[in-house]
Amino acid sequence: MRRGGCGLKRRKSALKVVNLERGMPTVPLALSLLNDALRMARDEGYAAVKIIHGYGSSGEGGAIRTAMQAELMQRVRAGEIRAFVAGEDWRISDERAWALLQAHPELKQDSDLGRGNKGISIVVL
Repeated sequence: MRRGGCGLKRRKSALKVVNLERGMPTVPLALSLLNDALRMARDEGYAAVKIIHGYGSSGEGGAIRTAMQAELMQRVRAGEIRAFVAGEDWRISDERAWALLQAHPELKQDSDLGRGNKGISIVVL
């Protein structure tokens, strides 16, 4: 029996984690990194992506978080992604989060689930 190398894409988890906060990028660079991350996650067969974008040092929500969530809302409307769940809504009582958790029960193990983490967003591909 032959192992590996069969040309099939295999994913380790339904959720890919991408840290866009690392290196403190500008908003345009962060949005470009988001585009690349979503394309790669889709190509790799992930169902969803956890984007770590941070909450901003002011404590009121940073420019990257605001731009990221506006971009994700626009992509939902354009049909480019199925949905996105803001970190503060990433809990079982949120309709979109619950639908994703039902489709991919392994996501219930995510450390941010139910924590109200405003520094992340979950993107459903």
